[in-house]
Amino acid sequence: MLSLITLGGCSSLYYDAMEELGIEKRDIMVDRVADARDAQSEAQETFRSSLEHFQSVVNTPDTELKARYEEIRDAYEDSQDAAENVRDRIDAVEDVSEALFDEWDDELDRYQSDSLRRASAQKLKDTRQHYDQMITRMHQAEERMDPVLEAFEDQVLFLKHNLNAQAIGSLQGELGRIQQDVDALIQNMEASIAESEAFIQRFQSQN
Repeated sequence: MLSLITLGGCSSLYYDAMEELGIEKRDIMVDRVADARDAQSEAQETFRSSLEHFQSVVNTPDTELKARYEEIRDAYEDSQDAAENVRDRIDAVEDVSEALFDEWDDELDRYQSDSLRRASAQKLKDTRQHYDQMITRMHQAEERMDPVLEAFEDQVLFLKHNLNAQAIGSLQGELGRIQQDVDALIQNMEASIAESEAFIQRFQSQN
């Protein structure tokens, strides 16, 4: 059911409505962490595929050049869409997580038992620490997307205005830099995905 909930209603009214349906903020948070993890996995594959398109263009004959340009332009646009999806998923995770932590913190004052209040406060602190580690990883992976997209865009623009064999040959030197950026991006995303999965497991084991 959570997977069917749209991400557009990130407001207190939205969360209140979900609670009326028996869906707590913690459930939405875990679901959105999983969505962000999946979006990053999809983005990894998109960036890998786009890089393969760029690499295949290097030895393209002149007669095929225009068609191959259109192919890599489409791959670049797919990469942009994948990057935007990752950003949207991370924003959704942050939105529901902050609402959950604010609610948790506010409700500490309602405890009559000092021992239960301290136990809940400690669990809040531990969960917040794990969450901060996870969201930092997500943002690190997010930041790695921009230089890759910029490098891709440079190649698309260059090919657009230089559709000839000499232009293609000059791209060879850029492929190494793009490969390094993609490799670094994928490593960051893998670390972020692992952190997300660990967070979900820790959170679910506490409940």
